[in-house]
Amino acid sequence: MYFVTSAILAVVAIGTTSIAHAANVDTSLRADLERIAQRRIFFGHQSVGINLLDGIAQLSKAAGVPVRIAEVSTASATPPATIGHAFVAENRDPLRKLKSFEQAMGSQPSKLDIAFVKLCYIDFGTETNVKELFTRYQATLEKLHAQNPGTTFVHVTAALTTVESGFKIRLKQLLGKAPPGTAENLRREEYNTLLRQTYQGKQPIFDLARVESTAPDGKSETVKLNGIAVPVLVPGYSDDGGHLNDSGKLRAARELISVLAAIPDRPAVRLH
Repeated sequence: MYFVTSAILAVVAIGTTSIAHAANVDTSLRADLERIAQRRIFFGHQSVGINLLDGIAQLSKAAGVPVRIAEVSTASATPPATIGHAFVAENRDPLRKLKSFEQAMGSQPSKLDIAFVKLCYIDFGTETNVKELFTRYQATLEKLHAQNPGTTFVHVTAALTTVESGFKIRLKQLLGKAPPGTAENLRREEYNTLLRQTYQGKQPIFDLARVESTAPDGKSETVKLNGIAVPVLVPGYSDDGGHLNDSGKLRAARELISVLAAIPDRPAVRLH
């Protein structure tokens, strides 16, 4: 897994000039940005998706490699050499979100190089039927892939949230009670596990959840629930418990850039 360099993260709070200086020594970042800047990419998302795009924009500016990002109404409206993105309706209704992404992709083959949709932390609750949701996701992606044989679809794990901490919470943990938010993160991890098991080594995966739950020192941020270690969002990556702050944006965006850059060029599609 690729993470943004520690040099960049160390100077985020200092200013753009320092960030640019650190980015200049990261030749792999520049090479990856140059590669994705030439591609036609479509991304369906909600608010954490904006965090990711903000992170790409920050790294792009720091590295001196322009990457065009534009909001579009449909996938086909994405210009060449652009990351086109659209808000897919709606939060708390992941099945509708998948349908909205399918509609945005259209019924005709696209000229996209890459496309992907991201489910958010708010799409999962304690009662979420994870197997049903993943089955619908699989069916949607299989249909879109059949319609778009020249497009590479990237699979994205669901975003996580932090869990509460403090003396009272630690006391509850000693009594065997998990912090609020743990059960929801368990549902997200169940979905993410199915996604990894299905696509790992076969199709590209942007493992957002793994990035979010991995601290700068490489340790995994987890909370125990019924003996299960549940991945949660590293507190230092968010200011509100769910959305990504500058530190979280840069780490997640760097990984996304790496995943997108590693995808082979779009194959030529024969017309019959």
